[in-house]
Amino acid sequence: MVLPVKRRKGLTVDDYERGIMQGDRAILAQAITLIESNLPAHKETAQNLLTRLLPKTGRSIRIGITGVPGAGKSTLIESLGNMLCQLGYRVAVLAIDPSSTRTKGSILGDKTRMDSLSKNPNAFIRPSASGGNLGGIARKTREAMLLCEAACYDVILVETVGVGQSEVTVRSMVDFFLLVLITGAGDELQGMKKGVVELADAIVVNKADGDNKMKAANVKTEFNRILHFLEPATPGWISQANTCSALNGEGLEDIWSMIRSFRQNTISSGYFHERRKKQKLDWIYSMVEEHLRASFYKNAEVLLCTPEIEKSVEKGSLTATNAAVKLLEIFENSTSPTKSSREEVERTNEHSL
Repeated sequence: MVLPVKRRKGLTVDDYERGIMQGDRAILAQAITLIESNLPAHKETAQNLLTRLLPKTGRSIRIGITGVPGAGKSTLIESLGNMLCQLGYRVAVLAIDPSSTRTKGSILGDKTRMDSLSKNPNAFIRPSASGGNLGGIARKTREAMLLCEAACYDVILVETVGVGQSEVTVRSMVDFFLLVLITGAGDELQGMKKGVVELADAIVVNKADGDNKMKAANVKTEFNRILHFLEPATPGWISQANTCSALNGEGLEDIWSMIRSFRQNTISSGYFHERRKKQKLDWIYSMVEEHLRASFYKNAEVLLCTPEIEKSVEKGSLTATNAAVKLLEIFENSTSPTKSSREEVERTNEHSL
């Protein structure tokens, strides 16, 4: 394995590809920064790199981990990651830090929280700001996973911020979805919607140690009862609840054994690859929606007309629905081709036929 090098400037696509394939963590980190960039030149380079690396991807197990703040997700990921590294696996952690809704800034503290794992040469930790995106999932998490797979990481752990729609978003990009809970937080669903439990392939009650061990066992039993009445998150797999202690490592081997069984069963049934195919298609339309949203808010005509339309809504002379219709009409008219342009396109299409 090539040891990490200092950050290099002016890297070419060849440099990125070579560094990633050789396991250079510094270049892998730079490549993820490249794909997260909004600069047009960076986007083109990033897509060229991904196109080259695509044949080298898809061999890992992608695991999403979510849970309310305080459930011990980061501690669990570090303990699980260290155990997997000792077993000979290479582990990549993509941790999404919540961005401030006001400043868009982020603490990006996961490397601090996972100090032991971050020093392991067989592990790679990448904290990324959510940027205020839906559910706190960083815009380029999917592409970051592909880069990590091309760098020969066997296990990809994606940690969500554990709020709102983040679980739905991460479910659409991983193979196995793990929900981390704790006892003693009032309602055992801990303010989380029933839908979140329905998405989970497994539930882990963390901090099952000391005086809390018996309580955790009771919560596990209760959740197994609940899961019995819910439709499985993955066809052919029975979702289940377990306990663990990220602090002393108890239960971690059981979690990994369960994930391995999940992968083996879903590969045998064919659902593993079917889910991967569906995720690729979901990714297309996710990117289309993102592009349309960005195009709308950057449109010159929309920006010009927005202040007046907003004033009308504030005064009560225009409903919000009609305001939205007006803005969309402005956008559509500004982006639609002229009549002559449309006729030219139609003639070209007829000629091609």
